[in-house]
Amino acid sequence: MIAVVYSGSKTAYWKIARDGKTIAECTMPGINPCFNDQKAILQFLNKKATLINHAESIKKIYVFAAGASSVERRNELAETLGLFFKYSKITVKDDLFGAAISACYNNTGIVGILGSGANCAYFDGKSPEKNNFGLGFILGDEGSATYLGKIIVKAFLQEKLPKDLQSDFEVRYNLDRPQILERVYKKPMAQQFFSSFFDFFLEHRNHKYILDLIDKAFESYFKIYLLPTIKLHPGKDIHFVGLVAGTFQEQLRETAEKHGLKITSITKEPIYNLLNYYSN
Repeated sequence: MIAVVYSGSKTAYWKIARDGKTIAECTMPGINPCFNDQKAILQFLNKKATLINHAESIKKIYVFAAGASSVERRNELAETLGLFFKYSKITVKDDLFGAAISACYNNTGIVGILGSGANCAYFDGKSPEKNNFGLGFILGDEGSATYLGKIIVKAFLQEKLPKDLQSDFEVRYNLDRPQILERVYKKPMAQQFFSSFFDFFLEHRNHKYILDLIDKAFESYFKIYLLPTIKLHPGKDIHFVGLVAGTFQEQLRETAEKHGLKITSITKEPIYNLLNYYSN
């Protein structure tokens, strides 16, 4: 029995399979080793009956997690998971590696992540090429759910949203300025707080203001992440992975066309392709 895990900073997706067939699945808060310590991760695990019931039967676990970009972080996360899954061989890679396998399998290509965070890299069929993009939600993540959340929260606080969106935001979240500032600057997991507002984009996805924000965010992503990668690796297939990419596929493809590019594939939930790859 194996388990495959794909985790952004907001949500971790688990699938458990035997002989290539899924027998159980669940979601839990993200297990980013940069933000979640051992105690927090173990608490998440111990709240999931699905994982408790299968913990002793799982022999291999393949984990792809945001924040697991260094050997130290990967070992740290593997050690933590090993305390819960005592009979499992655990392999930890970062989410970019998982996105690349999900989109390309063993083929070459350029892979972009647009989920709770953002990244991009050339994949040579074995591993993603190192880059300087992974700066986190404070310095980077342009185009991601976290980035969009920051934009909408800032616009709300400055009362720059259209009146209908300003009213809807206030009613839906019931947050005032002091509450928001305290949540961002005094409490942990500000990244998850910002990314939680992606639901607002889903609910108003046809509003012109929201569409304009998405277009501008994608344009920033292309200029900062994708175009520099293409310059180094011209002519390679372009793939996208993640919730934001999968939800706003039309706008993403339109942004690509503006730059004379064509996107080969967009995978909203990479966990399915990862499970298929490692099951076989």
